[in-house]
Amino acid sequence: MVIDDLGLSTNPIFRNLHGPSFGERLARLWSGVANAVGISSRPGYVALAGWLDRALAPLHSNPDATPTTEAERQRFAVEIFDDGLDVQRVGVSYAIDITFQSLDPDLAARIANATADAFVREQVQTTTAVAGDRIAWLEKRMREVGEQMNRATKIAQEFRAKHDYSIDADETPIHGEGTLGDNTQQTTLEQLEVTADTYRKMYESLLATYTNSVDQQPYLIADARVITAATSPIVESQPRKKLVLAFGILAGLIAGIGFAIARRSLDRSVKRPQQIWVELGVPCLGELPRVGFRRAGFGRLDEALREPRSSFALSLKAAKAAMSLAASPQKLRSIGVISVSPGDGKSTVVSNLASLFGASSATVLVINADQKSALGAELLSSPEFDVPINESADPKDIAKKIRYVDGMSFYALKNVGDYPDEIPQCLEKIVKEAKSYDPVIVELPPFTAGADAFAACPQLDGIVIVAQWGETSLDQLADLYRMLKNTKSPVLGVLLTRVRFVSNGGYERLAAQASR
Repeated sequence: MVIDDLGLSTNPIFRNLHGPSFGERLARLWSGVANAVGISSRPGYVALAGWLDRALAPLHSNPDATPTTEAERQRFAVEIFDDGLDVQRVGVSYAIDITFQSLDPDLAARIANATADAFVREQVQTTTAVAGDRIAWLEKRMREVGEQMNRATKIAQEFRAKHDYSIDADETPIHGEGTLGDNTQQTTLEQLEVTADTYRKMYESLLATYTNSVDQQPYLIADARVITAATSPIVESQPRKKLVLAFGILAGLIAGIGFAIARRSLDRSVKRPQQIWVELGVPCLGELPRVGFRRAGFGRLDEALREPRSSFALSLKAAKAAMSLAASPQKLRSIGVISVSPGDGKSTVVSNLASLFGASSATVLVINADQKSALGAELLSSPEFDVPINESADPKDIAKKIRYVDGMSFYALKNVGDYPDEIPQCLEKIVKEAKSYDPVIVELPPFTAGADAFAACPQLDGIVIVAQWGETSLDQLADLYRMLKNTKSPVLGVLLTRVRFVSNGGYERLAAQASR
């Protein structure tokens, strides 16, 4: 009724009840951004816009779903009407609240009012139809009872006219009421008069009911009435932005905390010094914080010299002191630096650690045993830095192959990549012959490069394991530590690089406070 009265099946606003599709919204957003930025006039924008339209085509509304026949349009309109209509009882009263959601507030008010009117009108029409059916039934029943009444009166009059106390048996039944028994049973005048009087009373009762129904038919009213007509809302009622925003924030917080807890429980990467001590039983020498965007956060190769007061330099100095304490009471002359994988910041630690030793007037020698080292790649690629091939076994030639580089001496095992089993012999020879250098820092190949270089680790005074915060697996770190312990290598501890959240940050803030 409402759809036909308002012509909703052909109303484009009503048919687009939920507004544009998700793909159309993205297309409008992209068009608005392009116009605001000013790239819509550029030659390549047309091709980009065409590609975007094709990419968002699956997200647009399906044109094949548009109804074509009148029956399909009616059914589609009924589904939309049912989706937008909402009827709620007001409290415990007999009042009901009819609302309709639409993008057009005027259309929503008109549909709500038409729904209420149609409901009232349908009640009146139903009551009128029931009353008409009742009157028709009364008319039919009155005719039947009237015929029965006339027949009973006629029989009684004929019986009285004969002045006889009996009539033939075939004349006594009235409208199929059945026989009065066998043929010997007689019917009296009193019985006939009572039967005629009964039909007369029935006819009079039906006539009164019929007259009352005919009189009341023009005054039929519905059991429901419109209390207040619907009006167009001043502000949109759906969606409730504040409620949705608050619920979204709450749901986001709960989901985020849940994901964080799940990720923390499933994450097996190294993030805290306590993990290293509990899982491996080896101390954490220090945590080198992330250095902005310099070399992916690891810091420059001479970061400690360029920024001596930075947290990176202070953390590395603390790690240097922790190495000396871990190696006590023996003298720490040769230090090996190893990592699980090549991208853990091993070269940065070696270079900056050598710079700190060099800044304290120590003669530092850096031996590069990793052919893919970032420090070695940078120095060897420099045209001013010429490293000869270490093929000579003469100890006197070792001093000729050492090059001085900004506070440290550098020696590259250039050809040991093809013969990794020669690394222990080369290191032992270099450490013995380079007696004037103290300390000697050796950059060892990573654990993922193979176990050939582990034979050189027992020859060193201490091994420092470098692990990247949040990336190095605790299981791989444990495998590396067990490999070093099996070779009886003196492990000093683990040094974390590119740390996002330093665990001792609270202690540093407390130490900075003035004493009271």
